[in-house]
Amino acid sequence: MTSVKGPRRPRWSSTSRRSGRFHGWGGVSAMAGACALTAALALPQLPHAAAERSDRAAQRTATAVPARADACVDPEPVPPSDDNNAPGVKAIRDRQGAARKLIVGVDQNSYRWGSRNPDTGELEGFDIDLAKAIATDILGSPQDVTFRAVPTEQREEALAKGTVDLVVRTMTITCERSERVTFSTPYFQVGQQVLVPEGSPVTGFDETLRGKRVCTARDSTAYNALKKKSYGAVFDKPEYIVPNQLDCLVRLQLGEVDAVVTDNALAAGQAAQDPDVELVGEPLPPEYYGVAAKLGNDDLVGRVNHVLEEYRAGGKDSRWMKAYNHWLKAGLPGITEPPFAD
Repeated sequence: MTSVKGPRRPRWSSTSRRSGRFHGWGGVSAMAGACALTAALALPQLPHAAAERSDRAAQRTATAVPARADACVDPEPVPPSDDNNAPGVKAIRDRQGAARKLIVGVDQNSYRWGSRNPDTGELEGFDIDLAKAIATDILGSPQDVTFRAVPTEQREEALAKGTVDLVVRTMTITCERSERVTFSTPYFQVGQQVLVPEGSPVTGFDETLRGKRVCTARDSTAYNALKKKSYGAVFDKPEYIVPNQLDCLVRLQLGEVDAVVTDNALAAGQAAQDPDVELVGEPLPPEYYGVAAKLGNDDLVGRVNHVLEEYRAGGKDSRWMKAYNHWLKAGLPGITEPPFAD
């Protein structure tokens, strides 16, 4: 595996701004060329893992190589707004009693992003902190949020049916998805990568996947990447397509599949938890997580973009950096400021 030097400060390209705000997902592609983020996370061990495995896991996680994201027709982004009377925001603020909560779809199985603390039973992680920040901005308290666990394949459906107001669940912004949901501006960079048992002949997202059984989550960008180019991997069978990415790790541990393709930010956490698996090869071109709302709910997305502006504000002293330092820094060193332009 190769590595890269510590990342430069990630910035949005000035060419991606119009009238003082980001222009569409042109900012996403521009950010790919301007960032050198280490996108694989070596996360702290679960309680049952030996302490000495942390360094080993960190050594076995690959780093991201910056590249341009796939081009697409960029939608004009929703301008940031703190208008409490905007209909999409007011509808939430007008809820009464115990129902006066922001309802957010999250993961409960992604270590350090959205998972349950085994001691407290509470959900915690980078995405959970962001969801609480949005709830605080709209309703006044980080407790004014109801979390609903949503499988990968049900994220869009939950938004369309109104089961949740937002999805904050390591959801990758894609052109196809932007036709079905409305995304915030990006808040994190990742890359698809291959997770295998130690000693596997698979060396990356390449010809070594030929004939190998590969697991992905349904409706994931990893599955779509394999659909575009599988290198002869066997992946399009029901037993290899699961509701949640963590199910792939279980199948890998049981020997039911030979490899897993997923966001390296998630896979590296699994590599840290299990000393017998590792990330191999280079990540695919960068992708970006965004907060998603029901298609057309621009009022709520405008409020989310307002929160993201404030969340990043302050550079190294920002709330974004505090969340990063707490949850991700151990396996993602070198980031000194959040990914935004002055």
